[in-house]
Amino acid sequence: MARGTDGRRYRGLAGSVCRSAPRAHGARPGRRSVVLRICLRSGEARPRVRSLVEERRLGPAVGLGTWGTFEADAGLAREVIGAALDAGCRLVDSSPMYGGAESAMSEIVRERRGEVTVATKIWARSVEEGREQYRKQRAWFGRVEVEQVHNLALWREHLPWLEQERDAGRIDRLGVTHYGEAAFDELAEALETQRFDTVQLPLNPRQRQAERRLLPRAAELGVAVIVMRPLGGAGSLIPPPPEEELAPLREFGIETWEQALLKWALSDERIDVVIPATRRWEHARTNAAAGSPPWFGVEERTLVERLAA
Repeated sequence: MARGTDGRRYRGLAGSVCRSAPRAHGARPGRRSVVLRICLRSGEARPRVRSLVEERRLGPAVGLGTWGTFEADAGLAREVIGAALDAGCRLVDSSPMYGGAESAMSEIVRERRGEVTVATKIWARSVEEGREQYRKQRAWFGRVEVEQVHNLALWREHLPWLEQERDAGRIDRLGVTHYGEAAFDELAEALETQRFDTVQLPLNPRQRQAERRLLPRAAELGVAVIVMRPLGGAGSLIPPPPEEELAPLREFGIETWEQALLKWALSDERIDVVIPATRRWEHARTNAAAGSPPWFGVEERTLVERLAA
């Protein structure tokens, strides 16, 4: 059954009001507050725009990833992104690494620009290459809401010019990403500079290393968390259990195994948004349903973990 929300609360991730650690996973009726506070290099905090899922208008905490999906197929991008937006998704994540996905999604993004939070990346071997990637992104999307340094590549070198773009108002937030546990120490080092507003990392019931250090520290620093691979590792999704095993989760709106995995992650208040990737418009639509309350309590999260084992 769902847990109550009577635990002690404190100001945490992305300006949210979170329960104290022993009750961090209880269900709750709503999500995060609308202000993201970001620490400046000087240590001074300044209010930023709304949280990632509330930045343009309230919507599900499920976004859309584009790795290994439509690549350079603009027609497929229109179909999948259109379905996600129709279902209430707002954040679409991409990268120059994703085989033409940025270009493919640009037309539908421009047409529905007021509905989309663009989260893309700089993945470059030099500052000059990174600036050229950013120039193309500006041409495709007009602006970038979340610009991330992909896989920590030259993050120290890219930060100064990216900060200039953010301060000029052409980028809303700066982020940093990595998919591998071996890089988590450096990812933590990047967060400790207090110059990043978001972090993207892997999290699912079979990949929980980020819970030990990165999620607690991100919450302390007010860094918003974007979850990649919420359905499992690259190329190896967590297989579904027998359908009847999901029966205890029906009251939470769960109809599919994918929804159960997404809600498992989002029921941790330290998570702002999950970005499952898909090539199928119907999956984009059903995934979005996992991004709204009610949220899982400890009992439901434990069930999902057991089914995923």
